[in-house]
Formats: sequence, C-alpha cells, structure tokens
Amino acid sequence: MNNNQANIKENNEYVQSHNNNIADDEIDLRELFAVIWQGKWLIIAITTLFAVASVVYAINQPNIYKSEALLAPAEQEGSGGLAGLAGQFGGLASLAGVNLGGGSSNKAQLAIEVLKSRQFTSDFIQKHNILPDLMAAKTWDMQTNTVVYNNEIYDAQNNKWVREVDAPFKPKPSMQEAYKEFSEILSASTDKESGMVKIAIDHVSPYVAQQWVEWLIQDINKTMKQRDVLEALKSTDFLTQQLEQTKIADIRAVLYKLVEEQTKTIMFAKVRDEYVFKTIDPAIISEKKHKPSRAIICIIGLLLGGFLGGVVVLIRYFIKLESTTVTE
Repeated sequence: MNNNQANIKENNEYVQSHNNNIADDEIDLRELFAVIWQGKWLIIAITTLFAVASVVYAINQPNIYKSEALLAPAEQEGSGGLAGLAGQFGGLASLAGVNLGGGSSNKAQLAIEVLKSRQFTSDFIQKHNILPDLMAAKTWDMQTNTVVYNNEIYDAQNNKWVREVDAPFKPKPSMQEAYKEFSEILSASTDKESGMVKIAIDHVSPYVAQQWVEWLIQDINKTMKQRDVLEALKSTDFLTQQLEQTKIADIRAVLYKLVEEQTKTIMFAKVRDEYVFKTIDPAIISEKKHKPSRAIICIIGLLLGGFLGGVVVLIRYFIKLESTTVTE
C-alpha cells in the first residue's frame, strides 16, 4: 500500500514538473516574440537597407539575351554501305585506320564535345575577333545597336586593353580566360528522346548572341568536315599503297571497296555545307531578355534583410541577458 502511494506521488511530481517545463517553454516563446517586437524598428531598418540595396543591385544588372538554334544530326550518306563493310571487313579496316563505324548520333555527340573544347573555342574567338565582345562587354545600346564596353577593361576608341591585373595575367585576356568565360555563356545539349541538339548563347546584345550561334554552327560543320576529309585522304593513301603491294585478288577487291567508301566520304563532305548538323529552327534575335529576374532579386533581398534583422535583435538580447546574469 505504501509502495503504491509512493509511486502515485512520484507520477504526480513528474506530471507537475512536465507541465511546468511546458509553461516555461510557452513563457520563453512569449518572451522571444516580445523581444522581436521590441526590436521591430531595428528589424525594419535592416530590412529596408537590404531592400534598397537589392533594388539598386537589380537595376544595375544588364539585360542578358539568349539566342538558341535547334539542330538535327545530319544523316551520313553511304552509311548502309559502310555498315555492311564494317561487318565483313572491320578488322582489316581498323588496321588500315579506316573508320567504318559510328552513325550520325555518334558523330553529332563528337561534334558537341569538339564544340566545347579549348582548341575549337580558341580558334573561334581568334577567327571572328570577338574577344572584346566576350570579355569587356558591359551593356547594349538599343538605339544604336552597339555594344558598350567597360572602360576599365577595354578602350574601344584606341582598340587597347587597359585592365589592371596581377602577374601572370596581362591586360589582354588570355585564351584560357576567354575559354572559361565563353564556356559560361555557351549551352550545347542533346535531347535523349528525339536526338535533337540545342546550341545557345547568352549575351548583353541579342544581335551578337544570334550571330555567334550562326557562326558556331557553320564552324563546327566545317571543322568536322575537315577532320573527316583529312582522315579519309590518309586512309586512301594507305589503301592505295597496299593495293600496289598485294597481288591477291580477294584482298584487292576488299581494298578497292574501302577506297570507294573513303572517296564517297570525301565527295559528300565537299558538296554538303551542313555536314554534321542540319538547322531545323535557326537562331533569332531575341526581343525579350532572358535574365536577370529583378523581381526575384528584390524579394530575396527583402527576406534576407528581415531574417538578419531578427537574428541581430535576438543576439543583442541574449548578450544583454548573459551580461546581466553574470553581474548578479
């Protein structure tokens, strides 16, 4: 009997202690809200400061325009014959350095990787002389349709780079710097379901963005064409030498077929401009900006200011409370 009364007493004490803790928590929450309410003017001031700063930042951001082209991998003529030869004479062709495999999808994927490579990007920038528009463009003048350059980086009147940098960098940006910047504004992707390829450029000028996309398509088609023609010519030279050295009729017949396929590759490359990619939807001059989203920037600044304002108020309160406790 005494044990039961003791257990009941302990349970009552536990419940009462638990209720007191809940009450203390409620008091703490009320006190917390009271502290925030007392520091509302500081929170409002910090929030206002961040809101104004975000608005100023958003206004000063230049409009970025996006130009995009939709491409389809070009069908490789003669691929049926190549596939047949690959099944029959693939071993001999590989020894000769002749490429009988690889359909249009593989060639298109290779072209995309070449497009993103350092060598192609460097050649593209130097060929079209776009380094100032890439590295020093500040904004775009819609009235005159001209790119406005950053005077601290590039002197357009004297065609001179004036940026101040530390060694090993120079006033004129290197191709490594240009490649990094170009990679950030270039987008090249393949749709896994349809196989279609999208190439896009972001720039402060919609005209520059559209022009660069067109140049990229032309140059990648030309580059891949030159690579295949060079490979086919080398393979043809090798096969011709083998024909002169062998007298076996069956081997000569195989070599003649391989030479014929390489001749077809050279012929199709020279007569077709859209060698790897066919343009389905060409790049256009965008009338609407792609970014930045100034409204989102302002909203984020407002929320961040309110959050930091509340944190500052609470930190000040707890520091004051701790110092008071230590004094007592």
